[in-house]
Amino acid sequence: MNLRLELTRFLSLGYVLSSSFMFWMGLSLFTDCHSPIVVVLSGSMEPAFQRGDILFLWNRNEKNNVGDVVVYEVAGKSIPIVHRVLKQHYDRSTGEQLLLTKGDNNNGDDVPLYARGNYYLNKTKDVVGTVKGYIPQLGYVTIWISENKYAKFGLLGLLALSSLISSED
Repeated sequence: MNLRLELTRFLSLGYVLSSSFMFWMGLSLFTDCHSPIVVVLSGSMEPAFQRGDILFLWNRNEKNNVGDVVVYEVAGKSIPIVHRVLKQHYDRSTGEQLLLTKGDNNNGDDVPLYARGNYYLNKTKDVVGTVKGYIPQLGYVTIWISENKYAKFGLLGLLALSSLISSED
């Protein structure tokens, strides 16, 4: 075992991981979203977005308009929801924008999905961002890995095999 070679590999891995993290944080700051890229996990927005599409978000707009597609999170639920703004109005006491959303492929609005007792989303508190672009179907790899335990183990096995093969050089 060559200590210098192993240290170089470890530092290269650290460089790749830290560069990826810095890119993600920079993109988060630029877009003002804690999650600037999301994957569509359901068919509720078909035909606009399919399951597996990667969405790019922007949260620097002061308000959302009816028809905008937004990604929001509900307190207590970790999965972001991608739906279209159906109605919007402003809270008279605070001046904050309130939004009612609905999935294009759903029959009813999203009120049952909101936090208990809420009939609207608060733009500043609940909305992660507005969809500004997408790449079709590329996120299916993420869905496949997260939903298939064999895919997770297979990917880990490939990584381990790759590191064993490369260490023999």
